[in-house]
Amino acid sequence: MSSAPKNDSPDQGAPVRRSNRLNSKGRTPSASLIAAKKAAIERAKKAQTYVVNIRDIYQLAEDAKAMVNKPTGVVYDKRMVEHHCLWDENYPECPDRFTYVLSRCQEMGLLSRCKQIQSREASEEEVLKKHSPKQIELLRATENSQNFEELEDISSHYDAIYIHPSTYRLSLLAAGSTIDLVEAVCKNEIQNGMAIIRPPGHHAMKSEYCGYCFFNNVALAAQHALDNLGVSKILIVDWDVHHGQATQQMFFDDNRVVYFSIHRYEHGTFWPNLRESDFDYIGTGAGRGYNFNVPLNKTGMTNTDYLAIFHQLLLPLASEFAPELVLISAGFDAAMGDEKGEMEITPACYAHLVNSLSAFAHGKIAVILEGGYCLKSLAEGAALTLRSLLGDPVPMIESLGQPCDSIIETILNVIYTHQDYWQCYQFTEKYKLNEKSELPPTVKKHVPIAPFKFEGEAKLEKYETRNCYPVQSNETKELIKKRLDDLIYRTQLLAPKPVCFVYDEIMLRHQNPYDGNHPEKPARLSSIFEKHSEYGLLERLHILKSRVATKEELLLVHKEEHIDAMEQLSELTDSELKSKADGFDSIYFNKFSYEAATVAAGSLLQVVDSVLNGDSRAGVAVVRPPGHHAEVEEPCGFCLFNSASVAAKYAIEMHGLKRVLLLDWDVHHGNGSQEIFEADPQVLYISLHRYDNGSFFPHSTDAAHTVVGEGKGRGFNVNIPWNKRGIGNAEYIAAFHQIVLPIAYQFNPELIIVSAGFDAAIGDPLGGYKVTPEAYGHFTHWLSSLANGRVILTLEGGYNVRTISYAMTMCTKALLHDPIPILDPLTPINPSAIQSIKQVISVQSEFWSALQFLVAIPSDKVLEGKPDELISMMGDLSLKLGDYANEVTKSYDEKDFGNLSWNCDKNSSNGDDCKVTGISLNNNRHVTPSSVCISSNVSTPDSLKSDSLNPCFTSNCSDSSIVSTPNYLQCDPSTLNFSSVSSLTPNSVKSDCSNFNSSSSSVASQGLSTPNFIKSDQLGNNSFESSSNYLSCDSSFQVVSPGLSIMNMNNDSPKNSNQKFTMDDGAGCSSSSASSSQKPENIQTLSDYLAENMELLVGGEMFAVVPKKNCPHLSLVRKVPETGVNTKVPCATCSSTAENWSCLTCYTVQCGRYIKGHMAEHSTKEGHPVVLSFSDLSVWCYGCEAYLDNEVLYEARNAAHQDKFGSALPWSYGPKASS
Repeated sequence: MSSAPKNDSPDQGAPVRRSNRLNSKGRTPSASLIAAKKAAIERAKKAQTYVVNIRDIYQLAEDAKAMVNKPTGVVYDKRMVEHHCLWDENYPECPDRFTYVLSRCQEMGLLSRCKQIQSREASEEEVLKKHSPKQIELLRATENSQNFEELEDISSHYDAIYIHPSTYRLSLLAAGSTIDLVEAVCKNEIQNGMAIIRPPGHHAMKSEYCGYCFFNNVALAAQHALDNLGVSKILIVDWDVHHGQATQQMFFDDNRVVYFSIHRYEHGTFWPNLRESDFDYIGTGAGRGYNFNVPLNKTGMTNTDYLAIFHQLLLPLASEFAPELVLISAGFDAAMGDEKGEMEITPACYAHLVNSLSAFAHGKIAVILEGGYCLKSLAEGAALTLRSLLGDPVPMIESLGQPCDSIIETILNVIYTHQDYWQCYQFTEKYKLNEKSELPPTVKKHVPIAPFKFEGEAKLEKYETRNCYPVQSNETKELIKKRLDDLIYRTQLLAPKPVCFVYDEIMLRHQNPYDGNHPEKPARLSSIFEKHSEYGLLERLHILKSRVATKEELLLVHKEEHIDAMEQLSELTDSELKSKADGFDSIYFNKFSYEAATVAAGSLLQVVDSVLNGDSRAGVAVVRPPGHHAEVEEPCGFCLFNSASVAAKYAIEMHGLKRVLLLDWDVHHGNGSQEIFEADPQVLYISLHRYDNGSFFPHSTDAAHTVVGEGKGRGFNVNIPWNKRGIGNAEYIAAFHQIVLPIAYQFNPELIIVSAGFDAAIGDPLGGYKVTPEAYGHFTHWLSSLANGRVILTLEGGYNVRTISYAMTMCTKALLHDPIPILDPLTPINPSAIQSIKQVISVQSEFWSALQFLVAIPSDKVLEGKPDELISMMGDLSLKLGDYANEVTKSYDEKDFGNLSWNCDKNSSNGDDCKVTGISLNNNRHVTPSSVCISSNVSTPDSLKSDSLNPCFTSNCSDSSIVSTPNYLQCDPSTLNFSSVSSLTPNSVKSDCSNFNSSSSSVASQGLSTPNFIKSDQLGNNSFESSSNYLSCDSSFQVVSPGLSIMNMNNDSPKNSNQKFTMDDGAGCSSSSASSSQKPENIQTLSDYLAENMELLVGGEMFAVVPKKNCPHLSLVRKVPETGVNTKVPCATCSSTAENWSCLTCYTVQCGRYIKGHMAEHSTKEGHPVVLSFSDLSVWCYGCEAYLDNEVLYEARNAAHQDKFGSALPWSYGPKASS
């Protein structure tokens, strides 16, 4: 009971003012009132109902007994070939798409293995669930029409469709067939299925046909399942290369449906050119967070990129969402050779994608054909998808590499927008834009941006109906055919074989003669065997005979002395056995220990032979004693011989394998296995184990995440250590998605051996963890996508007999392709586990390029475009664009500056100035510098006075003109990599190439990089009028101005330019290497530049500087000497000409801080703080530590300008005072 709060008032003597009632003394409740209250409390206690849900932790595994793999369904109707374009015989959505798929499936013998689902037409009632009556009526009116001209005219009012007289009936047929396939899946009549149908559906909107689609087959089937089949959670995966915007729209506010789309986007420039296709469209209302767009912003995406999406985004999401049904909008236009997608996904990759999803929803998956226009890759991809649904081994694909930068950016963007809605996305670091980061400098910072670059009309009155699609040349088609033929030839399709199983009662003889309750007991083995029998698995398995491992086989990993010592156990007395065992760590022996251990190892080798000889596709070895603690020279931790390691080495030596994955999910670290393979690059050892910072068995820091192997084996040892009790499904699943699967896919094993200890399972007396038996089934299923499905499980630890019997049974069922139980809702991932996973990624990313996602993302809401939140991201920027800009902004609230728009507030307190409240990279994306002012007090050449704020200096100009301003963006050279990143700084356009100094990078004395020069002849033959305003750049000697190009200042020749940059997309002045009518190569807009360098802006490596207009030291500025200003004079102290400044009081010339700092010394010694840069004519004040811009400085800057360029510096300070 807590005591009453004390009166902490400093004036203890002052009376406390209270109400009269509360301040009365001696008043207490009556005894009858107290008794009544007590009685009421007792009555309430008796009336209260306590509900306690008691659930068997094995119930899901027990329910799985009846869950046996059912047939795969297929639905198609050959009448679907009738739908074709009457006026364009080359139209890509053609009947061949249908016939090629059927033909390839028939060639592989797949259709005969499937259960045929009868096709049917959808009813009008069913279609009205997602479509308007008008759309049904309009299409119905075209049925059997022979007025082809009218059909084409109707088609032209919709984007990318054609209507055939049979279209209405066949669209109903496609929709109805899809609905019935899904119904058969949901009613357990089939396990899964595929609808080979056309027309496709995912672009068909409620009231509009679109993109070859009339009725949305997948959306109609999903709604049918929700309304009529008792389904409450559906995952729709749309991997068609075009965004299924219609499906998104239909479930955008529905939290029963997760829509996950992977599509080509290219910042909106790819069809359907919709802003809503970007990553930040996440749903609305109840559906907020349930819509996932994964936009692909470049072509050429590979298997690596798609699998990164699955590992980082989709599989974690699906594990957490736990769908009851998975629908796949399966377009194959991202496949290699497709002229629309222009991606590089191999047909075999689709088998990996669908197999990884088969772990969810009890395996209830319906694959619905959408797009795909390269007939060969379409047919192959669809056939291999159906083959995977049938449970055939998933073919190996090439080793994966590093995901491309573009997909890394996209994945991080999706994580950023969804992290508040899904706990699985918690592995990125966080930082705040407006605060100094405390993250290590090695951690990359990502800034989500959503540029939209499509500039066409959102909707047209009429669309092209002919020749409105990409066409490949015959040479390209032939090259694609050769590539695909070669790929198909090299893809190894293993025939479906049984899963083998080995067990022998001989291994039960090994037991502890001194402790009948020892956890490593014979019942562990017999209970697993009995559970397999109970579940009816033994008759479905290929039972192998056991055998003894030979000494030569054991010598593959063990010393002969150790083998001999174990062999002699049978000759020792009981006391000698106990004495010998006491000399080792956690070991017991009896007379049968050696026999049992050799049978355990030999039986596992039997499984290896069966799998690698092609007699079995996978295998299970129920063996003991366990092995993964046994070291080269001695037994350890209940283990005598390291059976799993012997098997891995045996596969390499006897079967010629080059890559074996040894995955150890026993709760204890497999110290023996690690020791054996620590220098071997042919065996990748991955261990997930309880570590507790070294205090958990085997009590060694060798189990730490920092231990990565030795010599050639560096990087081939991956420890995932847990440092907390109670770790469960959520943590293990996260480790699989974040580490195990990405690394395994990159390693690309030919065989997987799992040291399958189940002591991390719930109820284990030693492990203390909570992994459920069915979770092990999920792990096994995900592994089965690798190594042609050649996965072998060998029993290690696990000491709750009931738990391990269920757990191993779930693994065997997964190998048999039985449905896996849906996991219970995942608990939040333990923060300690998150830290462990991050640590592993940090260390292992040195060796595995797939691990690219340990990146920091903002905790701020950077996509909401709030200027007050984003001010510090860009700093203060002032752009003086002269009277021209002022005149424009008086007429318009917002004017596009190329792809950049300045959003102006004309009510600025600065009178004629227009305060810019934000910068938009496009009509939807706000970047927001803080206070951008467009001054009207600047004269502007006539050549700039046009009708759009898009200046390009291409008019009749004089060579001596220069574009200059004291207002600029700048970089800190101490943190910026000058070789690759451009910073925006003030510069001058230099007219006389003879005075150009390629090494004259000027660094302002306050420590910021300052400008260089660019020769006018590098900008082509056009000359330039003077302007007082520009944006410019200096990093690896680069310069930028509106309408000009960034040039590489390290070489006079424009052909060595490493980047070009303009403020608009094509109006920039041409270089000497291009005609004036051509767009320069590698041109980059300012909007692109800012977007690409957003991380630098946010990280403080690039920032904005606003010069001060007034300064108390301006009074120290003196008139220019009669001799003028000579910008070529060397430093008066050291004679350097690299980067000099002139004192504006005494006009002595000294070098800058980053040369020898003589100007800084002069300023301190003489008290002359105001100095002028010869590099960019900017003025710096040492006293104020700031740049200055005031008309007092004009005389000196103008004198320097005339010396440097032979022309006067334009006046930019309003009307000159009359003399």
